Amino acid sequence: MLESLNDSNEHTHKQILVVDNDVDRAHHLATVLSFVGEHFLQCSQEQMAPFFQKSEHLLTVILTGELSSSIVQVVKDNPKVPFLLYDVVDASVLNRYVNVIGDIATVLNYAQLTELIHHCHHYYNKLPNNRANLRSSILFRSLVGTSKAMNDVRFLIEQVAKTPASVLVLGESGTGKEVVARNIHNLSSRAKETFVPINCGAIPAELLESELFGHEKGAFTGAISMRKGRFELAEGGTLFLDEIGDMPQPMQVKLLRVLQERTFERVGGSKSIKADVRIIAATHQNLEEMIKEGTFREDLYYRLNVFPIETPALRERKEDIPLLLTELLTRFEHEQAKTVRFTEKAIESLMEHSWPGNVRELSNLIERMLIMYGDQIVDVAELPPKYQHIEVEKYTPEYPEELQEQDAINALFSGCDYDDEDDDYVDHEIVDLTQNSSDADTLPNEGLNLKEHLAELEVSLISQSLAKHDYVVARAAETLGMRRTTLVEKMRKYNLQKPVSTDVF
Repeated sequence: MLESLNDSNEHTHKQILVVDNDVDRAHHLATVLSFVGEHFLQCSQEQMAPFFQKSEHLLTVILTGELSSSIVQVVKDNPKVPFLLYDVVDASVLNRYVNVIGDIATVLNYAQLTELIHHCHHYYNKLPNNRANLRSSILFRSLVGTSKAMNDVRFLIEQVAKTPASVLVLGESGTGKEVVARNIHNLSSRAKETFVPINCGAIPAELLESELFGHEKGAFTGAISMRKGRFELAEGGTLFLDEIGDMPQPMQVKLLRVLQERTFERVGGSKSIKADVRIIAATHQNLEEMIKEGTFREDLYYRLNVFPIETPALRERKEDIPLLLTELLTRFEHEQAKTVRFTEKAIESLMEHSWPGNVRELSNLIERMLIMYGDQIVDVAELPPKYQHIEVEKYTPEYPEELQEQDAINALFSGCDYDDEDDDYVDHEIVDLTQNSSDADTLPNEGLNLKEHLAELEVSLISQSLAKHDYVVARAAETLGMRRTTLVEKMRKYNLQKPVSTDVF
C-alpha cells in the first residue's frame, strides 16, 4: 500500500512510515498498527526518498529487513526523525545513532509497541529545534534560560497556546507569571486582539465588579457615563486575572457565572453581553489550601485550573542567572545607554543567593549597580552585603609618595576653597591644625619652606596620634582620617617607630 504524504494531508496526525520490501511482513505490521490505532504509510526501500522531503509529517519510521548503505545514510541525514527497527539484520550498525529509539520484538507485542511509539512522541516533542519554534521576538526576557524548568514552561506554553483552554499560572511573586500569560496570548490565534491584564488584589472589592464588567450611566453615585469593563475591552482577545486568590468571594460567584454562560451584564444594566474572551489567571497563593479554609470557591478553581503552568523560582534554576544577567543588561543598556559588567566571582556569588524576590529582585539589583557603577566592572566587594556569598579580599590601591603628599595637603586645606583668580586659598572655615606650632601665628619675614613646614606638621600630628593610641596603627589612622596602609607608608617615610621601653623588671 503505497501512499504519499501529499495524499494524506487531510490527516492532522503525524504518521508512521513502514519501510519494508517484504510484502507479507509489511502487511502483518500494518495489521498491528491498525489495531493500535496509529496512522501509517507503507513503502519499499527504493520508494522511501520522497517521504523524507516532508519529514515534519512523520512521527517515526519503522525500518525492516536487510540494511543497505542508503538506509544507514537516511538515518544519519535525518536526526529530527526517530526510527524504530523491526526484524533488522545487523541492527547494531544503526543502534549507535541517537535517533534510533529501539527495536520492536520480532513477536509483535502491543504493550512494547505502544511504549516505543510513546518514546517517539517524546523524542519529537523535545527536539531542540521545536523549542526554537517559540519566536524569540515575542519571548519576554524573564523567560530566558536553558534550565530544564524553563524548557518545560516554554513547552507547556507552546502546547496550550493554540487551544481555547483556560490557564492557571502558579508561582512565587517575581517569577514572571504575567510574562507567561503574554506569551500564551502572543502564540495563540488571538494574538492580533487585545491582551488585558487586571490585578484582582489591587482594586477595592466594591470597585472590582465595575472594573470587570463595566457600568451603565447612573448605576451608582459618580457613574456620570457608561463605561466598558475589562471583559468588553478584551473581546476577542485574552483577559489576564492576576492574583485571582485575592478576589472577594461575592465576585468569585459572578466570575464563575460568566465562565459558565459566557455572558455578563454591566453594573446597573440588564442587557446580556456576550463574552468571547480567553481567561488566564495567576496567583502566588495555594488555592487548594484556600478551598479547605473556605476562602476560595472549589467550582471556580476547577473552571480556571484546566491547564496549570507553574513558574519556577529563580533559586530552582540558578544556572540561568548568567543568561538573565546578559538579557537584563542588554535591556537596561538600550533604555539608559550605559551598562555594567560582572566578574566571574561576582556572578558566582549571585548564583549562591536565594533570590526571594526572584527575577524582579535580580532586575532591581542590576539597576542599582548601574546607578552606582555605570560602565564599570562589578566584583563581589561592590555587591550589597547580602549578595556577598564568597569571601574575597577587597583590593585597596596604594599610591606613589607624591600622591600621598598631595593627599595630606588636601586634608590640611579641606576646609578651604581654592581661588583660581588670585592663586590663593580662601579660608571659609578655620580649622586650627597648628595650635601647637609656635611659629604658626605669623609668617616669618624671611619666609619659610612650605613643604618642609607641612612635613614637620604632619610628623607632629602623626606622632601625637600614634602615642595617644599606643602605636595601634589602625586606631591612629582612624583618628587622622586616613587609610591604615597610607599611615604605614608615612611611618616608613618619616621613620616613625614605637620607642623601645627601657623599664627594668
